[in-house]
Amino acid sequence: MFVLEYKVKPKPNQIEAINEAIRTTQFVRNKVLRYWMDNRGVGKTELFRYNTALRKEFKFVDDLNSHACQTAVERTLRAITRFYDNCQNKVKGKKGYPKFKKHSRSVEYKVSGWKLSANKRHITFTDKKGIGTLKLIGSRDINYYQPEQIKRVRILNRADGYYVQFCIKLDPRDTVKPLTPSQKATGIDVGLKFFLVDSEGNQIDCPNYYRKAEKQLNRLNRKKSKKYRKGKKQSRNYHKARRRYARKHLRVSRQREEFVKSVALRLVKSNDLIAYENLNIK
Repeated sequence: MFVLEYKVKPKPNQIEAINEAIRTTQFVRNKVLRYWMDNRGVGKTELFRYNTALRKEFKFVDDLNSHACQTAVERTLRAITRFYDNCQNKVKGKKGYPKFKKHSRSVEYKVSGWKLSANKRHITFTDKKGIGTLKLIGSRDINYYQPEQIKRVRILNRADGYYVQFCIKLDPRDTVKPLTPSQKATGIDVGLKFFLVDSEGNQIDCPNYYRKAEKQLNRLNRKKSKKYRKGKKQSRNYHKARRRYARKHLRVSRQREEFVKSVALRLVKSNDLIAYENLNIK
């Protein structure tokens, strides 16, 4: 799947509708997980039937698009399957027993429940949650792809706002030009002293993004903690401080991700074969 991501700026009533859709997805996932825990031996078919029963029992679940509810069940099934696979393969340590979600951050639609505008710069969500139309902000051109190639649409809530993702079924060979063979091979070793050392002795230092931002993070965390009131409803100033702290963490995570992508791309472009050791550290 190829993912295109756009920033959106919903209005206050749309924010409430998006959050309600996310909470509904979390509710369905947790209810299905509880049903699996209480009824040993139930399979995929029974879980989807229980999802249908939830839609009949709760109106707020029925207001969400049926495919979005099915996606919540699929997430639960993936967690259950992963747990069984870890047990079967005798993975050391914790096996990843499925847990209830407390703070979900996304809702995922399939091929229904949404509609793109004629110029594909706006998306309208058509279920009864009332999200409405959102403007897509970004430089990526989605007009290049056919509507039937879009298999999933996600709404994500991050520390710096809301985003819409389009999951597109695509063969990378159709969009990426083949690389010219370099006739080179290398081996890489990822460590603690250096981020990466290759077989030719080239070293890439650790960027230490977190260490560089640690002083600011600690200061923002102290400001947030000073505004926290135990056992009481939190003030607006507390939530502002919490969001500033979360945005700083998000910035660090994005720096790390972009650094890893750039290093990986450089290695792939300059080598035909890359060897690495998959260590099983106890």
